[in-house]
Amino acid sequence: MEKALNENGIETDIFWIGVKPISGCIACKNCVEKGNCALGGSVNEFLEIAGEYDGFVFGTPVHWGGASGGLTSFMDRAFYADLCGGGNRFLMKPAAAVVSARRAGTTATWDQINKYFALMQMPIISSRYWNIVHGATPEQVKKDLEGMQTMRILGNNMAFFLKCKEAGLKAGIAMPEQERVTFTNFIRE
Repeated sequence: MEKALNENGIETDIFWIGVKPISGCIACKNCVEKGNCALGGSVNEFLEIAGEYDGFVFGTPVHWGGASGGLTSFMDRAFYADLCGGGNRFLMKPAAAVVSARRAGTTATWDQINKYFALMQMPIISSRYWNIVHGATPEQVKKDLEGMQTMRILGNNMAFFLKCKEAGLKAGIAMPEQERVTFTNFIRE
């Protein structure tokens, strides 16, 4: 996917969350006032640069039929901090989920990650097939020819969307006006 993006003139960077444990969100709401996460670490490092990027790809291996715990905790905290802190770092920026598995759990994981994008008003970029590859190692994944083709098409589709968005903005098409968030609880007293 990175190669396809680069061939389309789109620069790419990789932000790796690493292998250290990442704590989940504790709903302390520190982010409401500060716009970043009280727990710090890689989440805040990411939030500091996220506003500079035009699109995002989040990738994960499948662990027990879902996204890795590290990525889930990372996304919970990053998107909650942005949403509650009013940052709009992700608003209308295209996103894609990329999932790798030895065998199963890919579509459930893909759905799980896409829900973050939908809640953040991020256009979800897709390919000809679900954005998944199979293999237990990088070498095995490279042998998944259909999966590799899916990633190339995904890169081309992301590049196309980014160029269309840029052309639209240059032509004077305004971003959608944002309304203040209204929360409604299902249980009322």
